[in-house]
Amino acid sequence: MQIPIPLIENELKTFETHFRKALQSPVPILNRITRYIVKRKGKQLRPMFVLLSAKLCGPVTESSYRAASLVELLHTATLVHDDVVDDSMERRGFFSTYALWKAKATVLIGDYLLAQGLLLSLDHADYEILHILSTAVRRMSEGELLQLEKARSLNVKEEIYFEIIRNKTASLLASACAAGAWSSTRDKEITEKMRQFGEKTGIAFQIKDDLFDYTSEKIGKPTGNDIKEKKLTLPLIYALNQVDRETRRKMIYIVKNQNRDRQKLDWVIREVEKSGGIRYATEKMNEFKTESLRMLQQFPESPVRQGLAELVSYVTDRKY
Repeated sequence: MQIPIPLIENELKTFETHFRKALQSPVPILNRITRYIVKRKGKQLRPMFVLLSAKLCGPVTESSYRAASLVELLHTATLVHDDVVDDSMERRGFFSTYALWKAKATVLIGDYLLAQGLLLSLDHADYEILHILSTAVRRMSEGELLQLEKARSLNVKEEIYFEIIRNKTASLLASACAAGAWSSTRDKEITEKMRQFGEKTGIAFQIKDDLFDYTSEKIGKPTGNDIKEKKLTLPLIYALNQVDRETRRKMIYIVKNQNRDRQKLDWVIREVEKSGGIRYATEKMNEFKTESLRMLQQFPESPVRQGLAELVSYVTDRKY
């Protein structure tokens, strides 16, 4: 499944101009670091969701471009901060900003990106869009902290897992779709529909990420990275609730104390697969995918609606 770039090719070029302008600073080190970040940017899925959501509901406006820039600024800020929190030396196959400029400069860069995003909205009176995205940042922080708290006990129920990812991952994608819809309609009902669409897509996105820990098609073998970080993913939660008491005890002990031992890690991965954890998580992901596509059916058929549907399929069918 391809990303539907041709539908918004011109809009993406205009967005790039807005985004680069939003990053500019009179401080040389800031420009040096932000140029490095921009050169190694990802697929920019979230700005695509903003622009396609805006285009689905009405005309793309200057407010739409600012919303897309704000979303990308906030997303980049969280990634930069995550590299410090996770002590990560790599980001998308390159040295992270943390590896090159160390913790102090990296935290300040993240703060700068957040401030630039806030000012971008405030300077143009995009108050509702700022409110939508600020709510997402708060929820992302709550989700991360809840995950941190629950990782200590490794006793997370499925409903807690969904609360974590609804906040941690899905809230930003939900807000991207809502901000796009608001920028072209100023209609709260339509905006809420698009928020729900984005949230369901975001949950499916996170479950797909969970599955890469066990079935990474790109590198040919499961990574087990989430297990190493003691993150409770949906396949693992399901497995822990299915296996006998002794196997559960052993799995928890390995995740807590022996997660760097490759052989023991592989044993946990095999147990997760054997218990049906991967199958179950895949089914759940597809349920949320179906729900998000059903939300789209509320809008008139158009190439843009089809493009959003393709983007949802890309999120769940991607290989990495």
